[in-house]
Amino acid sequence: MKQQKNPIITDEIVMSKIFFIRNQKVMMDRDLAELYGVSTKVLKQAVRRNIIRFPEDFMFELKKEEYLNLRSHFVTSNSGGTRYLPMAFTEHGVLMLSSVLRSNRAIEMNIQIMRIFTKMKQMLFDHRELLLRIEQIEKKSKGHDNEILALFEYLKKLMTEKKQTIQQESRKRIGYKSK
Repeated sequence: MKQQKNPIITDEIVMSKIFFIRNQKVMMDRDLAELYGVSTKVLKQAVRRNIIRFPEDFMFELKKEEYLNLRSHFVTSNSGGTRYLPMAFTEHGVLMLSSVLRSNRAIEMNIQIMRIFTKMKQMLFDHRELLLRIEQIEKKSKGHDNEILALFEYLKKLMTEKKQTIQQESRKRIGYKSK
C-alpha cells in the first residue's frame, strides 16, 4: 500500500492560524486538527485522555465571549455549530500535542509550527528597538494632543478675523466722503 504524500502547507498558512487571546499566541483545536490531518473530535479526545499533560498555561477552553469574538473575525459562518467551546493551545500546548498525536504528519507539522513560533519570537526580538521607539513617540505625542487642538483653534480664529477684515475692506463705503 502506498503512503499518501502530505500536502505542502506554507508557513503563511500556519501563521494565519495563530491568534492572540488572553495575551498569548494560541492555535485553535480545529486548525491544529486540520493541519495534523485528524478530525477535531479525535484531537479533543486525545487531549482529554491525556489532560494531565495540558495545564492551563498549555491549553484552555475559550469562554463564550472569546469564542463569539473570534468567530466574528471569520468571513464564513459556522454551519454546523459546535457542542463544546473550542480549545486554544499555547506554544507549549502545541508542543505537547506531538506526544499525544503520534502520526508522522502530526510530528512534521509540529516541527514546522515550532519553527514558526521561534521565527515570530526572533522577529519580535529583532524589532524590539523599533517597537520601543514607536512607544516613546506615542508617549510624547499623547501630551501634545491638547496643545495641537489649541493651535488649530487659534489658527481658525486668525483665519476668521482675516476673512472679516477682508470683507470689511471690500465693502462699498457709504456716508460722507472727504475730498
